[in-house]
Amino acid sequence: MGIGVKSFAVIRGDNADKVNVALHDLEHYGRMKFVSKPKRIEPVYADNLLVSVAGVTLKARCNSAALVELDNNAGAAISKLRKIHPPAHVVIVSPRHDVYDELMDKSELYPEFERSFEPQHH
Repeated sequence: MGIGVKSFAVIRGDNADKVNVALHDLEHYGRMKFVSKPKRIEPVYADNLLVSVAGVTLKARCNSAALVELDNNAGAAISKLRKIHPPAHVVIVSPRHDVYDELMDKSELYPEFERSFEPQHH
């Protein structure tokens, strides 16, 4: 764990339940370690992060979003993400992205994402 190896996951979903399931899937199936508790971010901000990081045109706005710092570098996180299929859109932000420093500076200021929903897997 050196400086700058961590990354962020921005989770965008139709609703808070889908974001919660995606967070659970990242931890459980993707075996990603969260450095801190997931934070609630404004959906519009999450949409802007997607456009900034992925360089794509926004196809659909999200209604709920979370941000979590990962104890994985971006390459490992993306590799793990490809193996699971969370019910929300996950964007990995690495130190090479312009918004990374902004997220590092502000991530602790955001309110905690409410994770009371327990996903049901059959």
